[in-house]
Amino acid sequence: MSSESQAKPTVKTRVCMISDTHTATPFPAGALNKAYRYPLPKSDIFLHAGDLTRTGRQAEHEVIVDMLRRDVDAELKLVIAGNHDLTHDKEYYARKGLMRHGSARLEDPDANRALYTDESARNAGIVYMEEEVRTFSLKNGARFTVYASPYTPEFFGWAFAYERDEDRFNPSTPMSSRNVKTWVPSFPDVDIMLTHGPPLGFLDDVGGMRKGVGCESLLKACERARPRLHVFGHIHEGFGAVRHNWSNDNDNDNDSDAGEISLDFDTALEQRCYSYDMSSDAKKPLKFGEETLFVNASVVTVRYHANNAPWVVDLDLPLATSQ
Repeated sequence: MSSESQAKPTVKTRVCMISDTHTATPFPAGALNKAYRYPLPKSDIFLHAGDLTRTGRQAEHEVIVDMLRRDVDAELKLVIAGNHDLTHDKEYYARKGLMRHGSARLEDPDANRALYTDESARNAGIVYMEEEVRTFSLKNGARFTVYASPYTPEFFGWAFAYERDEDRFNPSTPMSSRNVKTWVPSFPDVDIMLTHGPPLGFLDDVGGMRKGVGCESLLKACERARPRLHVFGHIHEGFGAVRHNWSNDNDNDNDSDAGEISLDFDTALEQRCYSYDMSSDAKKPLKFGEETLFVNASVVTVRYHANNAPWVVDLDLPLATSQ
């Protein structure tokens, strides 16, 4: 299965990833004790896995869009919402926006969304994704497919929520949702998955008695899709990266800790990121179809301090000529 996919021509591509900024922008360049500082690492693709803001107010979105335009140096900037980005979930905001914002007046969700989709955003390389699958091409010749979703299991009444016994990712299961726009494709039809929440068992521990709060249905979809890269956030405590070999699975007990990527904070401070090479230039290139790199890219900690560094990953993506 993977040998056929690996034989197709690919091109080394750099991806920079963050999540859960909650309106926190990079610290000034002189803040040498902060890894999340200006300038953000240059990349071909920039991914933001949601919770752009604290509560989705227009003023907050304006701050983040300004950062995406000015501070992010990437050809393509893919962005999804998260449970805190209330105004991006129009149906939810119409029901609970006044209560959540503690305001006498609702903001305009369409105007907030337009900040990410208007001509100015498009010219800056910003692409806002909802629950969808899209294929993109880069100047380096890469042509790759991304599955994106802002939805997470119900979490204290926030936006983009579904019940835990609901399946938003796999078609034709007993619990498949009737409200899904696009399902997760099966292998080899997706290269990158960009979701706000984690799959069950991967960088999803919250400590104490509540461990493993990720989504079981999303895990099943990941195993079916086997993307090269899966980026998410949501669980701030889970910040980190895991390289998982699917052949190590034993029933439902995935041995995710075996592939955990070590974190060298001193190097991250110097380089303004945690970096990982899984391209063909690396000692151990990623085996597409056999392995997936999972990244929890939350910038903020559980106390909402922007102490975590962005992730930068080099990986091989299919060349357009291989399609």
